[in-house]
Amino acid sequence: MKHETDGDPGHLETDQLLITSAEFITSASRPEHYPLEELPEMAFAGRSNVGKSSLINCLVQRKKLVRTSRTPGRTQLINFFKINNTFMFVDLPGYGYAKVSQSLRATWGPMVEAYFDSRKNLFGAVQIMDLRHPPTQDDVILWNWLKDIKVPAIPILTKADKLSRTNWKPLADAAGKIIGIPPADFIFFSAETRQGKDRLLRKIKELMPH
Repeated sequence: MKHETDGDPGHLETDQLLITSAEFITSASRPEHYPLEELPEMAFAGRSNVGKSSLINCLVQRKKLVRTSRTPGRTQLINFFKINNTFMFVDLPGYGYAKVSQSLRATWGPMVEAYFDSRKNLFGAVQIMDLRHPPTQDDVILWNWLKDIKVPAIPILTKADKLSRTNWKPLADAAGKIIGIPPADFIFFSAETRQGKDRLLRKIKELMPH
């Protein structure tokens, strides 16, 4: 079955990042428990219940590589996945969910900050936001932080299938004003329809060290 290619027929199939294997490596909360820095890493970040696990599963074409939960705030560790035996996807804990304990919320910042500060093999980050809701203050803080520490970031507006396409542009315009980027920089994504999958894989490939 042929899936849409984000309305951009100018990109040939050779531009795509083809994912042929994916395996879970480990979970960690502190740098001493991370895998050795042997492979380049792409991190995935977003607030709780934003569809981060579904997005990663969609990219690797596996339904349950990353466990999804209906309970926001369930992912509380940094999860490492080896892709194609040549690079890593790193699933960071979701942030900003009010119902998790105050102490748990307080650990997110130091845990993720330690990751970004310590990983010399990190080549970029995918920041995932929900198209249906304006970016939160947490989203803005993370976006600006990634910019400050010079980590190239790909902005995603997910759950695009939940809304009519006529709503996408005005919502992207509003989100762009909040985090301070052109709306065209956003990738509209849906794990259900695979909207945005090809464009995101191209972006990841562009950032990957050669």
